[in-house]
Amino acid sequence: MRAAIVADIHSNLAAFEAVLRHAEAGGSLDAIWCLGDTVGYGPQPNECIALLRRYEGRAVAGNHDLAACGRMGTDEFNAAAAQAVRWTEEQLSETSRSYLQALPMVVSEGDFTLVHGSLRWPEWEYLLSSEQAQGHFELQRTPYGFVGHTHMPLVCNEAAPPTLRPAEDGERVELGAERLVLNPGSVGQPRDGDLRAGYALYDGDSVSFHRVEYDIAATQRAMEAVDLPRWLSERLSEGR
Repeated sequence: MRAAIVADIHSNLAAFEAVLRHAEAGGSLDAIWCLGDTVGYGPQPNECIALLRRYEGRAVAGNHDLAACGRMGTDEFNAAAAQAVRWTEEQLSETSRSYLQALPMVVSEGDFTLVHGSLRWPEWEYLLSSEQAQGHFELQRTPYGFVGHTHMPLVCNEAAPPTLRPAEDGERVELGAERLVLNPGSVGQPRDGDLRAGYALYDGDSVSFHRVEYDIAATQRAMEAVDLPRWLSERLSEGR
């Protein structure tokens, strides 16, 4: 079993394509597990949804997915994010809109639970503290979980209290008796100071973390061409 775990693609097709090329260089993928926010911020929402749907797999809804298809409002979004959501909503094809509207909030896939934020607040909570992780573990019924939303690759183990740490490029986490929550980082908009797209790969026994270079300038040009907020474009060059 080889599954690519992706999160926060954010309509960044160049980054998503680079991640899939990297993942498939080691062998064919059996599935993609997507942890939400396929759309938002970036310039190619329909293209990213179409590419994701070419693969077998499971996906959950993120806050940007929900807002773009009308399942939630944008009151909690900053001004630039809300503007990008409104633009995305106008661009969505009927097929893309229907896909986003049907996405579940939480999915169980074998030994894994997939959710965008946390099991306490699937669409919004950033799982960054021991207290938040403890609340999540109390609701997690599987040995392992995958979350997104923070745009940072993280490993969290169920200690007392749970401990969280950054995941390094190339790091491999063996799956055993210890319960874990793992965050693959962001494909389309990393926020840990590393400009490269992030994802994880599950091989049946372990999960490895990877960073991949992509053509940031191409995405920035595409964003500028459709007048998305300049700040959203510039931050891609900063990894923030």
